Amino acid sequence: MPVQLGVDTPAPLAGRIIVFAEPVKPGDKAPESIDANPFAGTLTAVAARDVRSLSKGQVAVVDADTDTVPGPWSQLPSGKYRVQAVLDVNGDYNYSGRGANDVVSPITEVSLPGALPPIGLTSVIPATDPYAAQSERGKTLAPFLAKTLPVDFVSPELSAFWGRPVHMRGWIALPPGYSPTSKATWPTVYATQGFGGNLPSARWEAASRTQLMEQGKIPPMIWVVLDESSPTGTHEFADSVNNGPWGAALTAELIPSLEKQYRMDARPSGRFLNGHSSGGWATLWLQTCYPKIFGGTWSTSPDPSDFHDFTGADIYRPNANVYVDATGKPVPLVRMNGKDVANLQDFARLESVLGPYGGQMSSFDWVFSPKGADGRPMQMFDRRTGAVDPVVAAYWRDHYDIAYRLEHNWPALKRDLDGKIHVIVGTEDTFHLDGAARKLKAVLERLGAKADVRFLPGKTHGNLYEANGDPNALLIQITKEMQAVARPGKTN
Repeated sequence: MPVQLGVDTPAPLAGRIIVFAEPVKPGDKAPESIDANPFAGTLTAVAARDVRSLSKGQVAVVDADTDTVPGPWSQLPSGKYRVQAVLDVNGDYNYSGRGANDVVSPITEVSLPGALPPIGLTSVIPATDPYAAQSERGKTLAPFLAKTLPVDFVSPELSAFWGRPVHMRGWIALPPGYSPTSKATWPTVYATQGFGGNLPSARWEAASRTQLMEQGKIPPMIWVVLDESSPTGTHEFADSVNNGPWGAALTAELIPSLEKQYRMDARPSGRFLNGHSSGGWATLWLQTCYPKIFGGTWSTSPDPSDFHDFTGADIYRPNANVYVDATGKPVPLVRMNGKDVANLQDFARLESVLGPYGGQMSSFDWVFSPKGADGRPMQMFDRRTGAVDPVVAAYWRDHYDIAYRLEHNWPALKRDLDGKIHVIVGTEDTFHLDGAARKLKAVLERLGAKADVRFLPGKTHGNLYEANGDPNALLIQITKEMQAVARPGKTN
């Protein structure tokens, strides 16, 4: 299908053209945009290609039968479709979706299968203020944004790895009454977000912590909300041959630097970790890798901590395949209201069409995999077939399988790690992450470890922190548990 750039630009544009098509249903209203929702299957058809240089008036032909999902467009059911094209100039569609400076077309109604008229990319998406309060909650939090303090640290280790300055960024929330000249110090929580989080969302989270402390709902602490997003997805503060030494940079460089600037409890019993989803994995990883530095992690709904259950797939079984289980049934990925609505195959194939960088599955490769001959991380599984590469799976096991690492290193870890692991997951986790958590719990029990792995009945990935109408109920409980470690016997 022909796609034509219809806007003036200072220089030719490069990026990935992505074309979306969804069936027109009788009586439905035309949407403002057409996109693919990876959490609801692949009902939207997608075709894409890269362009290196596109100027106004130039046409790029997108093959609708090769780089496509759910399959060749020539095999789509006949009917009316709404079509929209996007030129992703930022290369981050898999992570952030369409954003500032991407170029989009109007929505056009066409008949498919069949030849399409030229699709014109006619509108440049303007930049927006990430701190504009759109929701009621945002309006409530907005006054606390000004109280947050930026973290912007150039890491020598990461800069040496990449050969350019690499910044570690985030936002700090200080407790009420904090004074840089006081003799008092405060427990410090290092928090990081899940997949899709970024620097602006880290600031909103820091503002939320400021609000909760000023309201007296959580104990006074220093919160360092870290941004773990990168062009490759989430680096998860793990040392990696692909992303660089993020764990070492955090523990050996950033934390000592912050403890010189702020009145922090500079001891393990006053350093805590909290993260959700990919951030949950990151904080669990940091605690188990650096047990002498941190006094405890409260990791919620972490990404798989035992790769015998990698979101439902056992990557270690003979002839392992992440798309189908041992009986040949599709491996589910997303469930809602107790029903599986998307499988891992559809999710991974959509991600591969949207682009090579920033997606959840490719993010795992960038963190966990060895480097391939082409300089890119080796894929743990074939995106076409789902077949697992046993060499890569073994590398994942030996380097990043948290349960495996604990089981094979417990005598050396026990003294510094016992009692510091807290994992909390919903029994109805949207991405079936309760499965890996149960396997982790079984390993910890076999080791006789003092660990806290909780399963909250009926809770999902998105509502885990909510209870009795309070969206921060679990956070309040977690901070009380942290306070009991940092200030035994003190209630606030």
